[in-house]
Amino acid sequence: MDSRELRTAFGQFATGVTVVTCTSDEGRPHGATVNAFTAVSLEPALAQVTLNRTSKACQYLTGKPFAINVLAHDQLDVAWHFAGRPADRAPRWVDGPLAPLLDGAATTISCRPWRTYDGGDHLIVIGEVDAVEITARDPLLFHGGRFRYLGPVETHWSGSIDCPDRGWFDAAAVFTPLALA
Repeated sequence: MDSRELRTAFGQFATGVTVVTCTSDEGRPHGATVNAFTAVSLEPALAQVTLNRTSKACQYLTGKPFAINVLAHDQLDVAWHFAGRPADRAPRWVDGPLAPLLDGAATTISCRPWRTYDGGDHLIVIGEVDAVEITARDPLLFHGGRFRYLGPVETHWSGSIDCPDRGWFDAAAVFTPLALA
């Protein structure tokens, strides 16, 4: 299998952009941009991230708590910062319940270590979810080798004359049944 072709094929699946955060061996906050994040189970509550074996974050996660920071649409600079292109201004850290968190993330998922599996040139790290923080912010996305944003939500009704907001009748219309003869 040609690795470039496989990478292109994998890139056709749109993903969110996350930064996995933990503490270094010296106790300093550390992060790595990762788009390989998956919800695994609700019971028990498990989430998975997949990291390149050569990454520092991969070394720091062994048996330690971590957080998955789902980046917000305006955090492109944060994604690049933790992907190896440091920004002029470092992202702001905040204390999390188990591991450091990034200020402004759309969602954070704090995890305790659960299992680690061999994933070829990557390690598959599964964490047991201990806490989440959800905001109303839209996420940053990645598709086809590019960062992207959500567009406005369109409903399947919008092109129909039966649409309750734009069609013959609005959503408040009340219909009285015909009298039975």
